[in-house]
Amino acid sequence: MIGSGKTPIGQRLAERIGWPFFDLDREMNQTIGRSFHELVREQGWLPFREIEYGICKRFSKMERIVFALGGGTIRYEWNRDVLRGTGVIILLEANVDTLIERVRLADRPRVNPGVSMEEDIRRMWAQFAHLYRGAADLIYRTDQGKNIEEEVEEIQALLNARGFFESQRPSFH
Repeated sequence: MIGSGKTPIGQRLAERIGWPFFDLDREMNQTIGRSFHELVREQGWLPFREIEYGICKRFSKMERIVFALGGGTIRYEWNRDVLRGTGVIILLEANVDTLIERVRLADRPRVNPGVSMEEDIRRMWAQFAHLYRGAADLIYRTDQGKNIEEEVEEIQALLNARGFFESQRPSFH
């Protein structure tokens, strides 16, 4: 979900383990040559989702990377299908009020047009939490008052304990 900490935690984990870090939102912007916010405002979500799927396919073939998915990527079956079995999918989870506080000032396109960012997040989580949780190999809470270093250290320890670094690669959503 938006505001869960995908990018800062993913970047820091990648640094710690010496793997390259990629962020779907940044890849989207590079692919279209401008902000994906503009694309969504002008053409709607469908063109965004089509490009997102292509990016997921491209990164699903890479090894030993940390890839931060977009906040809504995992809601779509075609993305879950292409990502399934390609690495460790980690859900960074926080309560809805925390997510809202983290993104309160963000000017992002809404999934549910005509509602506030706060209501958009509440609706998305209520409707799709089961998809996020169902796709995750590991769920880690980012609303426990820890700093990024502590969170990354705990995530790395959980992954090490499960032997994930031996044959797979983490991605964050």
